[in-house]
Amino acid sequence: MSRSFEQEYWSKQLSSGLTQMELTLSSEQQRKLLDYLLLLEKWNKSYNLTAIRDPANMVSRQLLDSLSVLPLLHGRRILDVGTGPGLPGVPLAVARPDLGFTLLDSNGKKCRFIEQAKIELKLNNLMVVRGRVERYVPATPFDTVLSRAFASLPEMLNLSSHLVASDGYVLAMKGALHQAELDAATERCAGLEIHSLKVPDTTGERHAILCRSNFWQ
Repeated sequence: MSRSFEQEYWSKQLSSGLTQMELTLSSEQQRKLLDYLLLLEKWNKSYNLTAIRDPANMVSRQLLDSLSVLPLLHGRRILDVGTGPGLPGVPLAVARPDLGFTLLDSNGKKCRFIEQAKIELKLNNLMVVRGRVERYVPATPFDTVLSRAFASLPEMLNLSSHLVASDGYVLAMKGALHQAELDAATERCAGLEIHSLKVPDTTGERHAILCRSNFWQ
């Protein structure tokens, strides 16, 4: 794709996808999301930040997939664990400028990319932390701790328990569900909520699993 055709294609794909998902974002927010994709595509050529390289898949698998959990966010302080190049944290921060997002990853080049995206997109509601989740000790716990393909659900609950507020949530984004993983997670959290996610222009199953901290055992 040429750059101009790519941008036009992405713009139409994003607008259509948001309509199908019943999400409303301003033209400025949509522009920021597309600028983020352009920056990610540029950096990915040198730093291998994501395995998704086909421009035809970038809107659906990086933007729309990230935005699919917007209705499930709780509270005002959100932590994205193992964010990689800022997914889902950057798209969510663009969509919800009224919330505070902290993006955590142990990879230096990915954190540097997010810092650059923060500057270029003027995301004043976003903070980047380089570190490992088990060693991160924030001054204040988070209302929602989310992850996208970071770890198994039981491992996610174990690693992030110290980061969640007393009435907060863990939100794990998953593909197809595996009963053994759900059973193991239920032993740790009695109140799992499973939500099916609808992401336009994608194949396969997408789910979000919510666990409220006051159900933890």
